[in-house]
Amino acid sequence: MGMGWHEWPLMIFTVLGQCVVGGFIVLALALISGRLDNDRTRRVHLSMFFLWVLMGIAFIASVMHLGSPMRAFNSLNRIGESALSNEIASGSVFFAVGGIYWLLAVLNKMPAALGKLWLAVAMVLGLLFVYAMCRVYQIDTVPTWHNGYTTLGFVLTMFIGGPLLGFLLLRVAGVCGCAMHILPVVSVLAVLISVASVAMQGFGLAEIHSSVQQASALIPSFGALLAWRLALLVLGLGCWICPMIKGRAPSVAWLVIGLLLVVAGELIGRGMFYGLHMTVGMAIAG
Repeated sequence: MGMGWHEWPLMIFTVLGQCVVGGFIVLALALISGRLDNDRTRRVHLSMFFLWVLMGIAFIASVMHLGSPMRAFNSLNRIGESALSNEIASGSVFFAVGGIYWLLAVLNKMPAALGKLWLAVAMVLGLLFVYAMCRVYQIDTVPTWHNGYTTLGFVLTMFIGGPLLGFLLLRVAGVCGCAMHILPVVSVLAVLISVASVAMQGFGLAEIHSSVQQASALIPSFGALLAWRLALLVLGLGCWICPMIKGRAPSVAWLVIGLLLVVAGELIGRGMFYGLHMTVGMAIAG
């Protein structure tokens, strides 16, 4: 029983990976829209570099979970058959395709028409990566994971942290636009849905048990952790939204602080997720 902190590499990998996919989609849509002039387009491409830094950190964390870098290659041995292999493969392809686009764009070697198609393909690959993450944890013998709450939680992390990350990088690039005001709304709605779904899952834990273990006893401080997560998310989004309510563009510094708070909140939520791991064998009692 506990918080799942022993799975911190996976917590970092999944949370950062999902946030990067969400942030990339925001930047890609801004570039595909065609509303940016050449100067701002170049600045957006330069700011995209930070997405790949975060993605690199996520993959380093995943390798640490495997214990040895050489095991990362072994994890690709069963692509198409193993959910773990599919996750690593889809993430690597997204990383490679997005990274190559960024490199060619920064070097001014990417034609405009091809660039838009490339971005669209990369967005689809990012969504497939998130889907592959969800499939890893749909395990029949782990009833606390084998449900719709897992998929919903992973997708909502993308919608909570992704818009803020994308907004931050657009702000770094000096891009401001009316469409950007939609992004905070997306994150707020995602937080509301996420908190409601976690609370509903918490109520349902009492119905899941094995012959020796009750799911509701896995995380004794479930309610307190949920409250901490919500507080961090609210504070993080507040750093982003409060200046906008006052008619000012949020500063980069406040956006960075907000992103750190949101990521911290999502890490708590992901720790709760891993803390709910329990195995019941071939049959689920409940």
